[in-house]
Amino acid sequence: MNTIPIGSYRPVQKIYPLSLLAQFISRATTGCLQLSSGGSSWFVHLEQGKLVYASDVVDPFGRLDRHLRRMSVQAPSLISAVRVQVRLMFEMPTAEHFTQHSDYRAICWLVEQQHLTPDQAVTLIEALAKEVIEAFLPIQTGSYELIEHDLLADFPKFCQLDLRSLVEGCQNQIRRRQTATPSPAVPPRFITSPSPVPASKPQAAGNSINSLLGQRTESQQSQNQQARSQQSQNQQAQSQQSRSQFSPVQPTQSQQAPPLSTSKTYTIACIDDSPTVLQAINAFLDDKSFSVVLISDPIKALMQIIRSKPDLILLDVTMPNLDGYELCSLLRKHPSFRNTPIIMVTGNTGFIDRAKAKLVGASGYLTKPFTQSDLIKIVFKHLS
Repeated sequence: MNTIPIGSYRPVQKIYPLSLLAQFISRATTGCLQLSSGGSSWFVHLEQGKLVYASDVVDPFGRLDRHLRRMSVQAPSLISAVRVQVRLMFEMPTAEHFTQHSDYRAICWLVEQQHLTPDQAVTLIEALAKEVIEAFLPIQTGSYELIEHDLLADFPKFCQLDLRSLVEGCQNQIRRRQTATPSPAVPPRFITSPSPVPASKPQAAGNSINSLLGQRTESQQSQNQQARSQQSQNQQAQSQQSRSQFSPVQPTQSQQAPPLSTSKTYTIACIDDSPTVLQAINAFLDDKSFSVVLISDPIKALMQIIRSKPDLILLDVTMPNLDGYELCSLLRKHPSFRNTPIIMVTGNTGFIDRAKAKLVGASGYLTKPFTQSDLIKIVFKHLS
């Protein structure tokens, strides 16, 4: 891989993201800008000065899942089962293992499996890019480099977004937030400061990416426009050929997720004496893939479970009269529930508590507080 620093690369330096992006646009750069600051990293994939994809290491699959959930109205097949399967197949266990295109691979897989159309993929990529760039623009210090290599060469390209208008929109959104809630945390100098790249500084200071791009002669604009038009036509032809020949992105054997039924409705029994917890779980599992049975009385829980015959049981540990460990032990003695997944839900995180859960036959352990992603992942892990 040919990694070329931009200008005089230094481990930590002043960063002017707007100036960097302006130069990439004006130079019609192809490659991947990698920027690191404060323990976070951003990746901006470019082709001829256009944006192909943008991501960062701050919960990329959480961000992807949020946008997929919003798109599920237009794409009904994006049910929880599919979204969880995507995370099981492509999400790395920690940020340290995150690869800059694993979330892009997930989008390619969704298109290949026809959960998304190519047009919907473009909409998704643009929405993700806006969120990433809004976090990218205020950076003031860090390190960066340009990898002059197409890291997405093995995957289909769904779009080449106009980076200039995208950045302008993100700037406007940042200004609106600053106006609504004034804060000195994001000073305006990332807009007006000169470029840190000595090879090509902006000709004039300004308050937008358009001003940083400088003024070009009419002949330069005409030549560049003709060149971009020809490149665009070539790219479209290549993209169509790539889509027609593209085969599914196959994860490694360690990433393979068990098959999940996207048509079956799973019955989930939730046993907890707290109405708040029950309602939270019910809201988190608000999907046509689930039928949720809420049980607040542990004494009556056994009969209600026998009647509902759930596919999985979420069982609170700390309950009056009959705690979760005792109820789990009773359920395991019933012939109908010897193999039913039982997930203990508790705020206790000690080794003894986990050992006790294992002794009474619990299948898993979910610690409070938990997010919707935590809940859905453990549910489908045991359902599959």
